Amino acid sequence: MKISTGFRHLREGTRNIVRNGWMSFASISSISISLFILGVFLILTLNVNSMADQIESDVEVRVYLALGLKQDKINELKTQIEGIPDVSTVAFVSKEEGIKQLIDKLGDDNKEVLKGFEGENNPLPDSFTVKVVEPTRVAEAAAQIETLGVNDPTKPITKVNYGKGAVEVLFKVTNAIRNVGLIIVGGLALTAMFLIANTIKLTILARRREIGIMKLVGATNSFIRWPFFIEGALLGVIGSIIPISILFYGYYELISYSRIELGILMIQLIPVEELMRKVGLLLLGLGTVIGIWGSTLSIRKFLKV
Repeated sequence: MKISTGFRHLREGTRNIVRNGWMSFASISSISISLFILGVFLILTLNVNSMADQIESDVEVRVYLALGLKQDKINELKTQIEGIPDVSTVAFVSKEEGIKQLIDKLGDDNKEVLKGFEGENNPLPDSFTVKVVEPTRVAEAAAQIETLGVNDPTKPITKVNYGKGAVEVLFKVTNAIRNVGLIIVGGLALTAMFLIANTIKLTILARRREIGIMKLVGATNSFIRWPFFIEGALLGVIGSIIPISILFYGYYELISYSRIELGILMIQLIPVEELMRKVGLLLLGLGTVIGIWGSTLSIRKFLKV
């Protein structure tokens, strides 16, 4: 295709949008509304998945040690636990640190409950805090840790705790949230595609007489198709930029207002730049592809006449 011909098709495609103002407005509105709804659910799903990952990453194994265990034995156990493939990190927590952490968890209003349990009266044992590589493998890691002290006559490990029962429920809930989110977003994406494509079809249907005249005067299919092809792409781009702008501004404001409240709950939303880079590119690509796809399918029917 010659450059001059390409510019001619681009000019015609742009003129068609202006010339068919109301139909173009209907197409852009349809694309914008559909992609806006899709974008809202996409942002919601990505953040829910991120929160589920944050919650799962907090899953850990607590290994309680026998009272009066010598430092050499503690070091040996730490090395053995670090050698388990599912384990990522092992942190030793002395009983002094343990009582301090417990007091901090109770807060200023309830710390009087533990008054007098410091120093020699501290009843807590030393322990290890174990993080695993994959949170879903925490049960297997805990089972392997339990076997370490079975044949030792000193019984160095008194208890291994990872929240058995509650952790399994947590994984089921987070998996269900992820799956439901993916199904909703997938369904909305398909609905948006068909809704937008049908709107563009109606736009072209209203101009079938114009296409018929061009065929009668000898215009080739390629010559007729290109302006519609460009028109569909431009409608898709314009229709996707509007919801991207609204979602970007709305999400930025949401992050600003909710940072303090959610920060208290130790929950972090996905940063604006990271989220909008993913969602923005996806919506822009989807809008453009659907615009081209809808116009290509529609014009093909009239070119066969």
